[in-house]
Amino acid sequence: MSIQIPRGTQDILPGTVEKWQYIEEKAKEICTNYQYKEIRTPVFESSELFTRGVGDTTDIVQKEMYIFEDRGGRNLALRPEGTASVVRSFVENKMFGNPNQPTKLFYSGPMFRYERPQAGRYRQFVQFGVEALGSEDPAIDAEVISLAMAIYQKIGLKNLKLVINSLGDSQSRLAHREALINHFKPSIGEFCSDCQSRLEKNPLRILDCKKDRDHELMGTAPSILDFLNEESKVYFDKVQTYLSSMNIEFEVDPTLVRGLDYYNHTAFEIMSNAEGFGAITTLCGGGRYNGLVEMIGGPSTPGIGFALSIERLIAALDAEKVDLPINEQIDCYLVSLGEEAKDYTVKLLHELRDNGFSAERDYQDRKIKAQFKAADRHKAKFVAVLGEDELKANKINVKDMTTGEQEEISLDQFISHFQQKLR
Repeated sequence: MSIQIPRGTQDILPGTVEKWQYIEEKAKEICTNYQYKEIRTPVFESSELFTRGVGDTTDIVQKEMYIFEDRGGRNLALRPEGTASVVRSFVENKMFGNPNQPTKLFYSGPMFRYERPQAGRYRQFVQFGVEALGSEDPAIDAEVISLAMAIYQKIGLKNLKLVINSLGDSQSRLAHREALINHFKPSIGEFCSDCQSRLEKNPLRILDCKKDRDHELMGTAPSILDFLNEESKVYFDKVQTYLSSMNIEFEVDPTLVRGLDYYNHTAFEIMSNAEGFGAITTLCGGGRYNGLVEMIGGPSTPGIGFALSIERLIAALDAEKVDLPINEQIDCYLVSLGEEAKDYTVKLLHELRDNGFSAERDYQDRKIKAQFKAADRHKAKFVAVLGEDELKANKINVKDMTTGEQEEISLDQFISHFQQKLR
């Protein structure tokens, strides 16, 4: 019986992985410009971290986490998202004591959720995320949103839609919570069991329910914007003002609540409007989470961040037919004729690579015609041909595959020749 890949996972093969590498490098480059530093956290953590940090009323915790017990009897979970792990590290490593604040971090890596696989949604998926901890300035909210937009735009996406909302401070959310309970309670029996259990625990989660999204009470539910106190209104107005000053277009959607319990004040999503992208249009989501650091055992520290799916970003690129500027060429392909020449190319190949050039040679004992075809498949900029006669004369023939020009040069000058040609 053959062993196959687990359901909801994927192999990312050569020819495709280069897209991933380009996207990840471009995202890291943009984060560096914004002064965000990379952090790497474990793939598995204490399951309590996510129960406490993500929220025990979320689908992630209730239905989707991969939980296991290790040999020491500890309850662990494969991480379903990145924020809780970053905040745990922030607390554990006392990063709040660093002189440079806010602490600005980014991460990239696999996350795991047990959910029904579908287009753009996997059980193991790769998330790229950003967290800024230690500032309550609405300008940092606008910065985080602008960073997310910059990643998509600089990679080449155009059909984007930014949606923002305010969830208000704790006082505003408490008033909204009571209004939601009063709104849904008389007809809560018509909703799914999840919504019924969330009514008293976290009624805001009802608005995010996928099963009951078309229920008539969803459309008439009280808007959080009607319950914002003055401080929350001013905060949200400033975020909008800053985004407008950066010429970032956005829409305010009072129904946007996000899927995690730790959000407050600013929440946002970036969506794809590309034709044929699919039913699930969200590319990225994030928001402010004042209170999460304290929940995980740290001092009172405000925070804001976002996470994006690399898989969905690639799907959006495909939908918009964006070709990434990936360099698939190699600098030189070595063609050899005869046993001594073939042996000599081992040394020559090493010297090329050692001097920073991408190079390859034949390992299949192919004829010269087949070697040239291999050079074409590698999209070689130059082909260097070494035969027994050239080797005795200490010469090598170099062909420029773009112009077709050929020249015979000394083997002693071979590396310096490429340094002049390619640098």
